[in-house]
Amino acid sequence: MPHPFSTLSPDLVMSAAESVGIWPAGEPFALNSYENRVLMFRDEDGERWVVKFYRPGRWADSVIQEEHDFLQELANADVPVIAPWRDQCGESLHTYQQFRFTLYPQCSGQAPELDNPAHLFALGNVIGRLHAVSARQAFHHRPTLDWQSDINDAEARVIKSERLSKHQQRAYRNVVQKILGQLDNYPLAHNRLIRTHGDCHLGNVLGRDEAFTLVDFDDCLMAPAIQDIWMLLPEGDPSSWRAQLSEIVEGYEEERAFPHDQLSLIEPLRAYRLIRYTAWLVSRWEDPAFPRAFPWLAERGYWDQHIRQLEQQLLQLERPIWLA
Repeated sequence: MPHPFSTLSPDLVMSAAESVGIWPAGEPFALNSYENRVLMFRDEDGERWVVKFYRPGRWADSVIQEEHDFLQELANADVPVIAPWRDQCGESLHTYQQFRFTLYPQCSGQAPELDNPAHLFALGNVIGRLHAVSARQAFHHRPTLDWQSDINDAEARVIKSERLSKHQQRAYRNVVQKILGQLDNYPLAHNRLIRTHGDCHLGNVLGRDEAFTLVDFDDCLMAPAIQDIWMLLPEGDPSSWRAQLSEIVEGYEEERAFPHDQLSLIEPLRAYRLIRYTAWLVSRWEDPAFPRAFPWLAERGYWDQHIRQLEQQLLQLERPIWLA
């Protein structure tokens, strides 16, 4: 059966934009995106637009709309984000044929430099501004980070993929269950969860000089505030962590108190992401974009490497070196 995105031709993309009154001046240009399909085009007035076509069957309309409304709330509070364009009726989620899509004004810029203290301060300040607004209320439709259920689901998807040998399956299950056992030592206090970007890595921060904008809130969820900070820190280098974190904290605390008590969640969150990321890859393998972009997933050696990586992460959970 053809993948749903196989029918997403340039003509369909342009017709979808035209259906809401935006008139492309030329063919759209595909941007790097795998979960959804994201393209850029210019309209007849020379304005640049980004259009996102959502993966069919992933999110309910209410989940997507909650992301859009969150972005509008942030933009109204002068947090540097890109809120989706809305038509004359105030609608931001649109439908054309079998696809749901959203339009954004294009945001240009470069990722911050993590060896630049001024960039780190500005980055911390932006995230602090985000969290000052996001902590005001909760999501009702978006996901909530949950160690147990999310990792059990990821493990089941990896095993079901039948990409691991019997020996690898045993080793994989063993290390994942040991990680889950360790995560029992890191309870997530529900009253400390806030609305977060959810995928706040350097690829989702754009700007120039010291003015940065957060983009791509497709994975926003209820999570500890540190979820939006830990991916910006270098892995396995305690001295660099401390130096860079101090600049981020200083910028963050201009807006709200930094969650120092959540620093112990960094290694659990890293383990969580490692497990979930691989499960995401195997669950999307029927999409032709994934075998092209991640061919190494089909190699048995990858799984040996992944299991070793999880075993190393288990050691970090038992005694985080950077906290020593």
